[in-house]
Amino acid sequence: MHFLYMAVLFLFLASPAVSEVFVVDGDTLGLNGTRYRIDGIDAPEAGQKCNSNTGTWACGKAATERISSLVLGQTVTCQPVKQDGYGRTIATCFANGQDIGEMMVLQGMAWAFVRYSDVYVAQELMARNKKLGIWQAATIPPWEYRSQKWSVAEQKSPDGCPIKGNISKRGKIYHAPWSPWYSRTKINTVKGERWFCSEKEAVEAGWRAPRWR
Repeated sequence: MHFLYMAVLFLFLASPAVSEVFVVDGDTLGLNGTRYRIDGIDAPEAGQKCNSNTGTWACGKAATERISSLVLGQTVTCQPVKQDGYGRTIATCFANGQDIGEMMVLQGMAWAFVRYSDVYVAQELMARNKKLGIWQAATIPPWEYRSQKWSVAEQKSPDGCPIKGNISKRGKIYHAPWSPWYSRTKINTVKGERWFCSEKEAVEAGWRAPRWR
């Protein structure tokens, strides 16, 4: 009986622990209490649609679902590269030893974010040549998508500060203009809700970005 107990205990200790990971969107993860932005990639925003030869498709939703399939229930590790201005750590992350950023780019679910890193440029070329995912047809990249949404919302928001700081049963959540819930989110200043001029400002005030998975 003692031998059986020791054997079970050994197997438990030797088994790799499944990481406490959640998906924020197609290029951002939460792991063991830390939020990581995947280094070198930029995935479609949650509400973004991409072009194909037959019309449009929900590429933002697809990217979130794809990264979820790669990490949920798996052993995930992240190697920090640097900090950004939004309370996130820029990192190279792995699922069971496989480079998550590389897999997202190779499968056509994210762009190589060449503005900040050229680490996945070769992988992007491979996906582009195969016309995978976002490369089915010409599509606006997420950095331009965000810029366009911001410009429109900036004109309509108080003092040109377009980020909506909402308070709900899920806590304090901010919605940038490219959020799928942006138009449905109403700000009630009496409840303590407010507008922010930047994501950094929202994070520093105690609000967090929405999670799409």
